[in-house]
Amino acid sequence: MTQIWQKFVSWFWAIAGGVNVRTKIMGIVLGGTIFLSMALTLQVHHSLTRVLEDELRARGVSIGRDLAARSTDLILVNNLYALHQLLLETQANNPDVRYAFVLDPDGQVLVHTFGEGFPAGLIELNQVASEDYQHTVSLETPEGRVWDVAIPVFGGKAGTARVGISNLGVKRVLQDLTSQVALVTAIVLVMSLLAATFLTFILTRPILELVEATRAIGRGDFSHRVRRWANDEIGELAEAFNQMAVELERADELRTERELLRRQLLERVIAAQEEERRRISRELHDSTSQSLTSLMVGLRTLEETSCDTFQMHQHAQELRQVVGQVLEDIHTLAVQLRPSVLDDLGLSAALERLVQEWARRHHIRVDLVVHIGGERLSDSHETALYRIVQEALTNVARHAQATSVSVLVERRSQSVVAVIEDDGLGFDAAHIQSEGHLGLAGIRERAELLGGSLTIESSPGSGASLYIQLPLAQPAGAEVQTDILQ
Repeated sequence: MTQIWQKFVSWFWAIAGGVNVRTKIMGIVLGGTIFLSMALTLQVHHSLTRVLEDELRARGVSIGRDLAARSTDLILVNNLYALHQLLLETQANNPDVRYAFVLDPDGQVLVHTFGEGFPAGLIELNQVASEDYQHTVSLETPEGRVWDVAIPVFGGKAGTARVGISNLGVKRVLQDLTSQVALVTAIVLVMSLLAATFLTFILTRPILELVEATRAIGRGDFSHRVRRWANDEIGELAEAFNQMAVELERADELRTERELLRRQLLERVIAAQEEERRRISRELHDSTSQSLTSLMVGLRTLEETSCDTFQMHQHAQELRQVVGQVLEDIHTLAVQLRPSVLDDLGLSAALERLVQEWARRHHIRVDLVVHIGGERLSDSHETALYRIVQEALTNVARHAQATSVSVLVERRSQSVVAVIEDDGLGFDAAHIQSEGHLGLAGIRERAELLGGSLTIESSPGSGASLYIQLPLAQPAGAEVQTDILQ
């Protein structure tokens, strides 16, 4: 046996080695073409058979449901003549319907379309429960396969409608389509074989090099270049490709520089903004609030000692109330600008204070859950998360008309996430993002500065959800903001 195999291999290589490479390639392509055409024809036949049979069964269920719906009233009034006409009409309007009949709740035949007599044993071949939508079985008959569809009428209380769908039409369609597909496949494959033979000889080497260079550029290696094989169109393509690579390399460098500059400028702006907010908040709290407090004490003293008339006493009391309201407003403004609790006690306490005051001011229930562990986040992360939640709640108060809001902030292994959900009016998320909504744009920019992302899920009438994820390992550009804040 081994000697026979060795002789066969020697004979094969003697023939294969005696022809040129082009003939070898043509032989391989021709064999592959024949195999592909056969496989394609078989695959198309199999796929079409499955699709057409599925469609036929689905159409049978649809016809059965329609027949059951239209039969209900006729069965209830015992109009068997009209019911029989309905079956005949269904069979006439649907060529694939081989038969149709209706059973009463006891399983007795009311009407049918079998002119020569009802077949024995057909009733027992397909049984459907009253709670089922439908029940289909496949029957092999001398005429071919028939799908018997059983549909409960009026939930089974009025009986059962049965329809038999023949696959003879499917077979005819498959035969025609298979013949056409085989013919078209043969023509296309012959043309492809001729074109592939020519193009393989002319274009293989330069195209392969271009493909490799394209993959290199796809990986970000813009320094890759290709040789110019000739002075024809392929050579011009190679030259254009090299020029494109040069331009892409320049554009990538400029884009990287612009992105870095934009990130640095935005970080400095946000850092300066937070520092100014902190300064104004301290000024309002330490200076302005103390002055107003002193003024209130003086008004109380004036009210108690120098008000001789009722009008003067009332006027002093009103002034003290005005000063008290202004003092409360200044305190609220100072907290909104830069809450001292964020610097002193951390993110959890600051969010609790923010949520409490926001819920009291807008009369909207807020559920807050914070799981960030005992160790505090970095200043940049805490500031970003606080401002993100603050901006999200502001958007809810302005636009959502919500009755409740939930806020979740959770530290995970390599990131911290914030989820803000409301039960308000909702919006078209794609439309809002394309328009560049300022509040959402600010949230997105704060997240992206720390290497994070914002995901928005919402639709009109179903509320909105914001999902913010910030990596705990800061990107390179984020160090600028942290340094400035410190």
